[in-house]
Amino acid sequence: MKWLIIILIVVGLYGNQVAKKHRQEQVYDSSGTTTEEFNSPTTEQPSNNGQFKCDGRTHCSSMTSCAEATFFLQNCPGVEMDGNYDGVPCEKQWCN
Repeated sequence: MKWLIIILIVVGLYGNQVAKKHRQEQVYDSSGTTTEEFNSPTTEQPSNNGQFKCDGRTHCSSMTSCAEATFFLQNCPGVEMDGNYDGVPCEKQWCN
């Protein structure tokens, strides 16, 4: 019985890690739908030539360019890159 409890705990912890990783890797479009829905033949992807994708980053410190920050602001849910709400992200770091 003791081993069964230990096995269940280990399996539960592993399953939680797998689920957490899957949530972090999901890609979202501007409406918040996942890539599985987004890549359907009837839906067009935003034009960024596949250069950027929503991957959970939400702050300017995680960006590498103004173009990347702009893509995230326009297409990804939950970003915090436009403090004055003027539509220009990361003005102090990238888009000045």
